Amino acid sequence: MSIEARHGGNLSPQQIRTGRTIPRAVLMTSACVALTGVALMGGVTAAHADDTATTTKHKKAAATVATAATPTQVVATQAQIDALNRQIQALQTQLQALATQQDTNAKAVVESRAAAEKAATAATQIAQQQKVTDPNDNALRLGKGVKLTFGGFIEAASIYRSRNMTADVGTPYASIPLKNSSNYDRGEFRGSARQSRVTMLAESDVGPDTHLGAYFEADFLGVGTASNSGQSNSYVPRLRQGYMTADWKDAGWHLLAGQSFSLVTTNKSGIDPRTEALPMGPDAQYAAGFDWTRNWGVRVVKDWDRKYWLGVALESPQAAITGSTSLVSASYTNTGGSLLNSTANYSTDIAPDLVVKFAAEPGWGHYEVFGLAREFQSRVAGENYTETGFGIGAAAILPVVPKYVDVQLSTMAGQGVGRYGSSSLPDVAVSPYGHLSPITEVTAMAGVIGHPNTDWDLYAYYGLEQADSKAFTVAGKAYGYGNGLAVNTGCYTENSSLACTGNTRSVREATAGFWWKFYHGNMGTMQFGMQGEYIRRDIFQGVGGSPSTDDTVVYTAFRYYPF
Repeated sequence: MSIEARHGGNLSPQQIRTGRTIPRAVLMTSACVALTGVALMGGVTAAHADDTATTTKHKKAAATVATAATPTQVVATQAQIDALNRQIQALQTQLQALATQQDTNAKAVVESRAAAEKAATAATQIAQQQKVTDPNDNALRLGKGVKLTFGGFIEAASIYRSRNMTADVGTPYASIPLKNSSNYDRGEFRGSARQSRVTMLAESDVGPDTHLGAYFEADFLGVGTASNSGQSNSYVPRLRQGYMTADWKDAGWHLLAGQSFSLVTTNKSGIDPRTEALPMGPDAQYAAGFDWTRNWGVRVVKDWDRKYWLGVALESPQAAITGSTSLVSASYTNTGGSLLNSTANYSTDIAPDLVVKFAAEPGWGHYEVFGLAREFQSRVAGENYTETGFGIGAAAILPVVPKYVDVQLSTMAGQGVGRYGSSSLPDVAVSPYGHLSPITEVTAMAGVIGHPNTDWDLYAYYGLEQADSKAFTVAGKAYGYGNGLAVNTGCYTENSSLACTGNTRSVREATAGFWWKFYHGNMGTMQFGMQGEYIRRDIFQGVGGSPSTDDTVVYTAFRYYPF
């Protein structure tokens, strides 16, 4: 039997099953090499037998046999080698095919994974743009992740005052007429929709940690040169707030730039914009004793774990100046120029107001302390003079009955801080020599806010603003603010020919009211509110006594919040 017959003959590449592993192919290669060695050993053995046969007496016959066997063995060995070579080549081809297939599969896996990740990212972005988590959410999604939220309300308000002040929905507390005015014994009724408000909030998450925003708010309490309450009652829009924000939440840094409520204003939560704890009534002047302004500012805030906040703000200055007479020529105001109100006076300010506030929410309640610094500038006899004003304040909101009853407290004291109180008492008085002298003042407000259920909000506040005198007397003549030589003898009789020149010493107010949400659902909120105010204004003691006056005010308001 030939070697081919003993080992099963030649194996073709088609007989090798697809999918053999590389170790099996290596084993087959080793077997082929072993067979080749056996064949070569057979040839050597045959040659050795040929030499042995020549030594016997049948040497010739053996030589003949050997001569006849050698060609057959050579042919068989060569055929077997050729077959093994073909098998080796087939195995090598299969190995190369397997290696190529592995490279192709690996590349396909990488490409498939990249395509899947890209598709998942695109799907997430689309889902974020189209996602609406609240069925009442009225936000619009624009572009690549910009969210627009609209807000505001339509208001139909009415105001009745027992003293005629010729004022709309904001009561000027320090301007209540005295008895010498014909307005003292006349009441006043006005209806107004001008406090109707529109708002828009734009938000965008530009990264997992960075949040950008912009807020705009306007009402119609502006007054144009042709505005009146005659036939058309046409008044103009005005900017209430307009600012941008940037928040880096993980780092706890926050930036605000634009027109907003002052950092002095009490917040409900941290030092976050749009969380101001404003008195709840429809009176656009809020309440006596409440500290606030709305003006330009740049604010930087750092928070620690949303429990502690530290904020620093630079805010647009404006001084409220009283006592314009002096012994020398002085300059401290100018009428409005380009893009300002030409009928108003603007103080000649040299630097922005500086406000620093610290807020804490340790677990129960919200607490604040702040400091305020201001600069007042005048020019006298060719020289500039600057005076510094300052103030300190504190506030707290205490949830005495969580979710039902809150107590709100705030106070401020300082020199040159009158602008920040709702009664707008003066910041500085003009000395006889033309310098600006800051007036000492204190403000305070306490309030109780109740939420007996989701339909009713109840509130009551008591506030005080009181100034000290900043009086100067030269050659028997009164200068400054709150001078005891001011003549008040004409303050008690209507249309008196006597003088009534005293300054406001204090304003006190007690107010209470409610809001009733008689519809609250997917179509917005419609509510009705009433507010009652009792305001008292006291005048500094002067020649003829210390007169006082008061006013009783009743507000009603319907509001519809469609968003």
